[in-house]
Amino acid sequence: MPPVPPDSSDPRPSTVTRRTVLGAVAATAASAPLLTGLAAPASAAPAAVRPRALPGGGDLGPNVLIFDPGTSGIQAKLDQIFHQQESAQFGTGRYALLFKPGTYNGLNAQIGFYTSIAGLGLSPDDTTINGDVTVDAGWANGNATQNFWRSAENLALVPVSGTDRWAVAQAAPFRRMHVRGGLNLAPSGYGWASGGYIADSRVDGQVGPYSQQQWYTRDSVIGGWVNAVWNMVFSGVQGAPAQSFPNPPYTTLDTTPVSREKPFLYLNGSEYRVFLPEKRTNARGVTWGNGTPRGTSLSLSQFYVAKPGVSAATLNQALAQGLHLLLTPGIYHVDRPIQVDRANTVVLGLGYATLVPDNGVTALRVADVDGVRLAGFLIDAGPVNSATLLEVGPSGASRDHSANPTTVQDVFVRIGGAGAGKATTSMVINNRNTIVDHTWVWRADHGTGVGWDTNRADYGVVVNGDDVLCTGLFVEHFNKYDVQWLGQRGRTIFFQNEKAYDAPNQAAVQDGNVKGYAAYKVGDNVTAHEAWGLGSYCNYTADTGIVQHHGFAAPNTAGVKFHGVLVVSLGGNGQYEHVINEAGAPTSGTSTTPSTVVSYP
Repeated sequence: MPPVPPDSSDPRPSTVTRRTVLGAVAATAASAPLLTGLAAPASAAPAAVRPRALPGGGDLGPNVLIFDPGTSGIQAKLDQIFHQQESAQFGTGRYALLFKPGTYNGLNAQIGFYTSIAGLGLSPDDTTINGDVTVDAGWANGNATQNFWRSAENLALVPVSGTDRWAVAQAAPFRRMHVRGGLNLAPSGYGWASGGYIADSRVDGQVGPYSQQQWYTRDSVIGGWVNAVWNMVFSGVQGAPAQSFPNPPYTTLDTTPVSREKPFLYLNGSEYRVFLPEKRTNARGVTWGNGTPRGTSLSLSQFYVAKPGVSAATLNQALAQGLHLLLTPGIYHVDRPIQVDRANTVVLGLGYATLVPDNGVTALRVADVDGVRLAGFLIDAGPVNSATLLEVGPSGASRDHSANPTTVQDVFVRIGGAGAGKATTSMVINNRNTIVDHTWVWRADHGTGVGWDTNRADYGVVVNGDDVLCTGLFVEHFNKYDVQWLGQRGRTIFFQNEKAYDAPNQAAVQDGNVKGYAAYKVGDNVTAHEAWGLGSYCNYTADTGIVQHHGFAAPNTAGVKFHGVLVVSLGGNGQYEHVINEAGAPTSGTSTTPSTVVSYP
């Protein structure tokens, strides 16, 4: 692919470009024996035998590694896990590296695929690493655009060189971190990079995105930000650059309208608990800067601690008992939906715990109830088509959840890549007031089981509920609409998209009389919607002559507003005629130069 010229403020002499083309526990019935010819007395009627109650709590399993400052051989263990996971993009290994409160010296925790590193304090400053937590791209010859599925949370870092390196792409959150120095988001050598997400973090020094094409930072504090390429978005960030889209392309909101940070595991003495941060409105800055964070907590004894191999029936039994779910690292095949029916239920995954729906079922469903928290897991479509993979609320859900919304955080969806997978619609949001805070919903463009019909997936995210907020929405490569928004008063802060690389021809993506399905389509009957900081890129490699009429489609009405919108043709592989509806100039041949719209209408 031809190189992309860097932003004029980028100090690098090199190039900036997008990625290369890349068993069940169930109730049994028992009946009392009957005498032949005699009616059974009422007391002898068949009675269901209840399954034995499932215990809460327990150990976290072999793929959760727990360290304290006195543990010997920490670096060797970190190196062993990294060596195994460094290039295992579609492997089966899943790991969580957890550090008890204290100070650790001289560590370099290199983080590979499906690996999460986290501190176990209430505050990031409770667990300090004098050293680094590093993501680089040596495994891919300096190309960081496939550094997916890894995370860092709840740690303080004192980088050896003064600057930590976190060169990631999608599905790699940096949450609740304190970097006592700078943060470099590019790989060594400033190679290609395309991420990324930071939330509830403090970086005392400067953040250098360099080759990152797009990035979203929420409710954080930074010492400075040095450059921009296409699409840098900030909400509620102290120290963020001022609004200036498109030159440089900074989209800056002073606050985040509504946020509630992700649940996290911590130690209270020797007891493991899960902290549930409280909801904030018009949020700005970190939640943990001045003493104990605000919220509530649950003992691990209130969770069913699931291990790979457990059945969906058992998970549902645990939920029916009133337990929450903690999914330890591994792969879980489910032959029926995990059904979350109780208000305020927490489903928390560690180490990229992965749900695979068998026989075309939906992996997880949430009822029309308050306060459910889904966080920290991956849903991987199975080979039999699922109508949906994740349903937040039933069809027609209508209750007002504004006081206590459902949150979907670091929940990622994949169709293909690790093997053939199919799903008509990946994520459906029916419940009102849901907050989707950082997701990557991805129809694979590389790996195994990839092809226009092999990993068919028509729709990425469909929003039917009213008053839904998405902060950090990454959706890519779907056969039809990547995002279809039908609910009223929806809001999105940051959207990143690529259209499907493998569309075979123009007819395959024709949307009635419109050339190409929009990346982000607001329904014709919607009267109120607002979005900030959105980008869509086309890279039609199977037929480079495909034309997208626009990247974004919405009713042309005063209540539907877009701010900071761009489209880009990567090297001329396909073209956009407009940015949104009929607004915005066409893309510029092979120049890989964004076409922008500052505000619409």
